[in-house]
This record gives sequence, C-alpha cells and structure tokens, in this order.
Amino acid sequence: MLMDTFGRQATDLRVSLTDRCNLRCTYCMPEEGLQWLGKSELLTDDEIVRLVALAVTRLGVREVRFTGGEPLLRPGLISLVQRCAALEPRPRLSLTTNGIGLERTAAALADAGLDRVNVSLDTLRPEVFQQLTRRKRHADVLGGLAAARAAGLDPVKVNTVLMPGLNDDEAPDLLAWAIEHSYELRFIEQMPLDAQHGWHRDGMITAGDVLASLRTRFELTEEGATARGASPAERWLVDGGPHRVGVIASVTRPFCRACDRTRLTADGQIRNCLFAREETDLRALLRSGASDEAVAERWREAMWGKKAGAGLDDPDFVQPERPMSAIGG
Repeated sequence: MLMDTFGRQATDLRVSLTDRCNLRCTYCMPEEGLQWLGKSELLTDDEIVRLVALAVTRLGVREVRFTGGEPLLRPGLISLVQRCAALEPRPRLSLTTNGIGLERTAAALADAGLDRVNVSLDTLRPEVFQQLTRRKRHADVLGGLAAARAAGLDPVKVNTVLMPGLNDDEAPDLLAWAIEHSYELRFIEQMPLDAQHGWHRDGMITAGDVLASLRTRFELTEEGATARGASPAERWLVDGGPHRVGVIASVTRPFCRACDRTRLTADGQIRNCLFAREETDLRALLRSGASDEAVAERWREAMWGKKAGAGLDDPDFVQPERPMSAIGG
C-alpha cells in the first residue's frame, strides 16, 4: 500500500502522458507555449503500463486517471487504455482532457475500457473561449462532450475555472446548460500552478463567490462529508436533485486531510502532492534494470514522506517550479 505518516492511503493514481497541450489557457501557460519534454525524457508505453501494473497489483491503487498536458495528444493512447484495462484487479480508468479530438476518439476509448472523462470548458461563449485559450476551438470541445456522452463515458464531468472580468458572470448559465445536457459541472478555484507565476490570491474567484452566484438562480443543498468521501469536490444537489454541482476549493477550503492521490509525471517522477516541491525519480530506476519490488519500495518511500497539507495558507508558501501542464491535472 501507499501510506503516509498521517494514515492516508493513496488509491487514486494520476498519470500524465505528455506535457504538451494544443490550447494556451491564460491561467496555465504563456501564448508562445513552453519548452516541452523531449521524446527520450518521456516514459514509454511499456514503462507506463509497468508502473500502472505495479500500482494496481502491489500498491493498492484502484483508480487511474490519464492526464497531461493534453492526453489526447499522446500517440497510442487507445492501446495504453486497453492494456491498463486488462490488468487484474482492473482499475477504474478515466481521462482529463480539453476535449479537442474527443469527438473522433470517444467511442474507441470506451471500447478500449475507459470508464469516464472530465472535460475542461470554462465558458459557453466562443469569443470568451478564444480569449481564455487563445484558440478558436470552442465547437470542438462541445462536439467532444457530446461524443463522450454518446459513447457512455458516464458521468461526463465538466471542469470550469472562472476568471475575473472574463467568465465570472457565467456560473448560473453554465450550470443550467450542464443540467440540460446531463453533464456534471465542477467549478475549480484557480490554483498557483501557472507557468508565468502570475497567480494572486486576492484576484481569484473563490468557492464562496461561485456558490453565491449559483444561488441567485438555484437552490443548493450540500451533500456533506459522508457522501464526499475522499473526493476533492464538495457537492450540492441542485433544486432538490437529481442533478449535482461540485466545487473544488483547493485554495480556500483545502481537502488535504482526506487526500488519496499519488501522481506520476510524463517523465517518470512521483509527486506525493500537487503542490510538492520534491519529486522521486522512477524513470531512472526503471531504466537501470531495477526489479518491480525495488521500484514499488521507492514509490512507497515517496508517499510515506507526504506532508500534512499543501501549505497554501502558509505565508511562506512557494509555488512549485513545474506548472500544471508539466505535473498533470
């Protein structure tokens, strides 16, 4: 198992498949993009499958989420999903994506064994989408969402970040739209993980802001901690249900005490926290010919040293050097 000194067990593995992305979201990276990892630095398909297999068969992982960057840019993604779905015990498999390319791959991913998707969409207005992402791909994301629902990748979750002066007035409209299309909407507070290091706490839209906006149109009933479990999202029933809306308040209401995640970057580094400033290199261990047990033990050691919390409330908090696109969403 992957335990830490505070009694938490990591059962949810986030696997970044690439640091590359085909959008340039203002809260993530500069318009010109970043210096991407070289091919030799990335884990190979066989290395990824080996590490996922170790996590599932030896370390107690039950859920695997493929992330990026943009994971749909990874060649061989469908084969990776198929190979991971064949593991025993079978993990629950999901994908976090910006939705570009999902329209043509959703059915194949479902056939390969993918269980569900999270799709990032911050606005219903194409012109605002272009401002936020610096790309004209709004229709592609909507098409990807529809394809995911048609392929049975349920629940289809939509992740939304609200930014001041751009889309901070859209929360009620986004929720009404999500209900109409049977998507589960989750608002995520902007986190200090942008490549530009331009995040400011006093400029972010908080969970409280989101809920106040939603309550101008909807009645929200909190589900509570028992229903939430280790999920990062606090959830509310909308107008008595059955529809729900979630808020991930990583900054203002952190959920570190129940965290059950371990993260593998595209270049083979274990991160025991999204905001960690230290990493553990499994890629070098794999390529040195280490045994499965030696790799698993290094992974256990990495998680054992996990801190009690992310430290966002600490006045001395220092943002990780790696941006979100290089860590994995």
